[in-house]
Amino acid sequence: MPGTNLTRDEAQQRAKLLTVDSYEIDLDLSGAQEGGTYRSVTTVRFDVTETGAESFIDLVAPTVHEVTLNGDPLDPDQVFKDSRIALPGLLEGRNVLRVVADCAYTNTGEGLHRFVDPVDEQAYLYTQFEVPDARRVFASFEQPDLKATFQFTVKAPTGWTVISNSPTPEPKDSLPNVWAFEPTPRISSYITALIVGPYHSVHSVYEKDGQSVPLGIYCRPSLAEFLDSDAIFEVTRQGFDWFQEKFDYAYPFKKYDQLFVPEFNAGAMENAGAVTIRDQYVFRSKVTDAAYEVRAETILHELAHMWFGDLVTMEWWNDLWLNESFATYTSIACQSYAPGSRWPHAWTTFANSMKTWAYRQDQLPSTHPIMAEINDLDDVLVNFDGITYAKGASVLKQLVAYVGMDEFFKGVQAYFKAHAYGNTRLSDLLGALEETSGRDLKTWSKKWLETAGINILRPEIETDAEGVITSFAIRQEAPALPAGAKGEPTLRPHRIAVGLYELDGDSGKLVRADRIELDVDGELTAVPQLAGRRRPDVVLLNDDDLSYAKVRLDERSLAFVTEHLGDFESSLPRALCWASAWDMTRDAELATRDYLSLVLSGIGKESDIGVVQSLQRQVKLAIELYADPAAREALLTRWTDATLAHLRAAAPGSDHQLAWARAFAATARTPEQLDLLEGLLDGTQTIEGLVVDTELRWAFVERLAAVGRFDETEIAGEYERDRTAAGERHAATSRAARPTPEAKAEAWASVIESDKLPNAVQEAVIGGFVQTDQRELLAPYTEKFFEVLKDIWDSRSHEIAQQIVIGLYPSIQVSEETLAKTDAWLASAEPNAALRRLVSESRSGVERALKAQAADAAAA
Repeated sequence: MPGTNLTRDEAQQRAKLLTVDSYEIDLDLSGAQEGGTYRSVTTVRFDVTETGAESFIDLVAPTVHEVTLNGDPLDPDQVFKDSRIALPGLLEGRNVLRVVADCAYTNTGEGLHRFVDPVDEQAYLYTQFEVPDARRVFASFEQPDLKATFQFTVKAPTGWTVISNSPTPEPKDSLPNVWAFEPTPRISSYITALIVGPYHSVHSVYEKDGQSVPLGIYCRPSLAEFLDSDAIFEVTRQGFDWFQEKFDYAYPFKKYDQLFVPEFNAGAMENAGAVTIRDQYVFRSKVTDAAYEVRAETILHELAHMWFGDLVTMEWWNDLWLNESFATYTSIACQSYAPGSRWPHAWTTFANSMKTWAYRQDQLPSTHPIMAEINDLDDVLVNFDGITYAKGASVLKQLVAYVGMDEFFKGVQAYFKAHAYGNTRLSDLLGALEETSGRDLKTWSKKWLETAGINILRPEIETDAEGVITSFAIRQEAPALPAGAKGEPTLRPHRIAVGLYELDGDSGKLVRADRIELDVDGELTAVPQLAGRRRPDVVLLNDDDLSYAKVRLDERSLAFVTEHLGDFESSLPRALCWASAWDMTRDAELATRDYLSLVLSGIGKESDIGVVQSLQRQVKLAIELYADPAAREALLTRWTDATLAHLRAAAPGSDHQLAWARAFAATARTPEQLDLLEGLLDGTQTIEGLVVDTELRWAFVERLAAVGRFDETEIAGEYERDRTAAGERHAATSRAARPTPEAKAEAWASVIESDKLPNAVQEAVIGGFVQTDQRELLAPYTEKFFEVLKDIWDSRSHEIAQQIVIGLYPSIQVSEETLAKTDAWLASAEPNAALRRLVSESRSGVERALKAQAADAAAA
């Protein structure tokens, strides 16, 4: 990725020098069906503060034909270099720049992505510009604080659909294949968008109190039969209602389209009025309610961005966390509190999935303050992480507990009104919140947002002979940061609840008998109001999950929870205890074999399907990476036997049945278990209520390929049943999963020796290549990985390179040798900061696994 970086200093200098007024962008996409390149003509009007100044505009393009500045032609060979066009001799006041270039379609999910659907053989295009990729489609001042209006004119094949930020115009009779859009409001370049192709669409409208916003949902025709538009519109309308009430600011754009697009790298993207969403969220087969909940959170997250991110935008990427954390927090809050929501338990899901992501990220050597130091684009590209999204959202939840929800949203309302269509820094939001809450947030901000790491909270309880509490205190610890991390351990102020739980003799449920909310600060906080009362069965710190901290149970509570974890009446305290147990396993405080026993004792009573599926993933990961290698096979056998028993016992047709079918398929190993998978595929065996549909078939095929039961004949036969883009990816995974040296060599070559695979197919190949029960077969690839790593990073686009670095690092080779080879590479290769970070994070996983394996062996 040479020559595509931009530093914060350069961006600040450019922002001081110029103000951008407008872009007119003319794109000829009439050859999209064939691919290659397309003509891009950009006219930019901008004002400059001083005559004779120099600056530059960003462009990534194979060819630049013309550059005209204020009527004077500039030689492209002289001014276009390193993805920049130099702009010498600028005039004070208004300047006009025109750039004519050939830009390239991509298959990496960056810039203008082009995909051909194998079902109808039609091309489908969409843009993805965050962080710095509008410059792959038109010449742009690629930084968030240089807002402007954008007017797109697009030539495309007749009969196609063209969607952008502004409402789609009708082509004129004289030019039936040209769409001339109205200018957008003032927005940042990274949230502009174009989606072009013969897409299928469904339309509706959001109407309330005289407001009318056109709504559209789009997908490829080959997915139209699976598009549940009514459910998507329902979640969208709930979001409009709740956000407009809480933000006290009307939706700021003229329409709201949601476009399910192929081969999308992220979950979704908040393009103003034209949100793109990965089309795996159009479910082709039965999924559990957890998948619908995650999709709804994604829909609401992007809708929240229309205000926070699009209407008001960060000045520079160091406040990316505020964008993402706010959208995450408010989307979960909307799911939890909006009238009529299907997911009032959304904070359980947050504790169970997003929080565990944050805790994991915060214990890596790359941990950083929520408000990260972002010196350049390379820094931000690897910063879309668990701290930016999940820890940030956790800390916003803590901030709401600290200042009060009403006061929080009053501050947000003032913030939107003061900064609409502008750019801000964190201090602008904190100032608004200080005003409405009356709390001084400077110390809070310093300790929570400007420091790294996690605190641990432990109860210290003393009782008399009758079991009455004589003293109760909460001890806060600030563990040392991981080796290599910057900063110092920090004790923080926490607003938390303490839950007191008793086992109800009649119902057999653990119910909350009392709840105390208080501020914890410093090393030891006394809780005198608990003295004099009988000790409950379970004391749970951070009940309701208000703060961000690791929580440990006292010895008696832990013993009780171990016997009764599945008996909590409410899902959130169960999720918090499950999360604590998983955290202890990762930290080598709980042996993997004991974690497995705990899960097997309680998962049968777990009603929350999202928690069940998380536990299934975590147990598999723990046995494969954290178990003593000598015990691994026995533990896998115990787990797989349990998955089959749960599959047979689950209610026919239920979400739990489907989740257990997938968990069973993931580790099926004995001849009898593999025979069952084959029998379910060919119909000679059945389980009442279990529909072996397209996606579940592929889960079985992938496992049978990985253990050597299925080869090319069976894989090709399954693809014949499912000749779709998803089928193509599943077939690629299955082929790469086969346990032969030839299959591994073929998969490796397709990713490493060629750069032709589209992003989604490459991801599928990598997913099949790495099989935890093929360690010996994959061992030679450790050396090969380090040999090619630097070249891959330097020669591939960011998304493609990052997939390879993370996906092919030898994470399953848990050994001192892997650490040594990683250290030797880090010492000799001189990687840039972004690549060093990714490799160091993967190394940290191996180091953690070694400690956990030792702890598990010691428990034998």
